[in-house]
Amino acid sequence: MISRRPSIFIYASHPDPDFLREICAGIEEEGVFFEIFSRDETDVNFLAHQAAEDSMLGSGIGISGVDVVLQIRGMRVGKNVEARHMPTFRQCRAMGADSARVIKKLGLKAAD
Repeated sequence: MISRRPSIFIYASHPDPDFLREICAGIEEEGVFFEIFSRDETDVNFLAHQAAEDSMLGSGIGISGVDVVLQIRGMRVGKNVEARHMPTFRQCRAMGADSARVIKKLGLKAAD
């Protein structure tokens, strides 16, 4: 896979559009680029794992329907930084920000 610039990858399978919008807003707030790729795979853990492995930055998000997972390169499938089922918009935005904060080596945002 070729990327034009270092970006967080978001692998999405029929994502909730509002969740996706909030995740992207969280990443943007941290000043990091992202790219969204549509995938047929529906296993959100696999999506996140593959996104992290493929991203030059080593941070990836998988979103399938209403499930969202954040993972970083080198972690096993299913061993996630964060995982949410039907997150709130605040949690989605925080997860997006956290995907950027992980690569900047900053603390994660607390989202209930």
